[in-house]
Amino acid sequence: MLPFSDPQAVAGYAARPARIVPGFADLHRMSALLLAERTPAAGRVLVVGAGGGLELKTFAEFQPGWHFDGVDPSAEMLRLAEATLGPLASRVRLHEGYTDTAPAGPFDAATCLLTCHFLPLEDRRRMLQQILHRLKPGAPFVVAHHSFPQEEQAVWLACYAAFTVAAGADRAQAEAGMAVMAARLSVLSPTQDEALLREAGFADVSLFYAGFTFRGWVAYKP
Repeated sequence: MLPFSDPQAVAGYAARPARIVPGFADLHRMSALLLAERTPAAGRVLVVGAGGGLELKTFAEFQPGWHFDGVDPSAEMLRLAEATLGPLASRVRLHEGYTDTAPAGPFDAATCLLTCHFLPLEDRRRMLQQILHRLKPGAPFVVAHHSFPQEEQAVWLACYAAFTVAAGADRAQAEAGMAVMAARLSVLSPTQDEALLREAGFADVSLFYAGFTFRGWVAYKP
């Protein structure tokens, strides 16, 4: 089953990221600002992992001239994105599938937020390459996901568990969630993540966000 194909998970999604991702709303605002540095007022933006529609809504409100293509493998999450967007949905085309099913572009910018850690290494590398090929030269790419030093995994997961408990999670459930995260997610170190972006062909990779186990970068197509 896809991570977000369960109806209960989808129904509770909208409120969840703000509780479990440090600075979630600010991450979206910072991403919009970084995109705007190089994206024209009437730009076209590719959003990978667009299910739920939360970043799409922030970006669409931030820049009324942008148009979007959002890609996600979960039909349920895409329906939630459409509901989240409301009248803003007129500027968004939603596509069920993975990055290889996205339009060819070329796009003025792209994002992939809170998605990469679900993908095994080779799938992640292929996805980054597919995003790069769909961008115009000089276009910005903003990406954020779980990324922390793997030799310090226990320390970072304990910090993250404490954060979710402070946000209202049950301690036993939080600790169980960390065990699942360690076993199932494909988490790299920040050094490995930056190297992977460069291997995929991106240039000028810069860290702009860090929150316990999460990191975010902006990079550009040469």
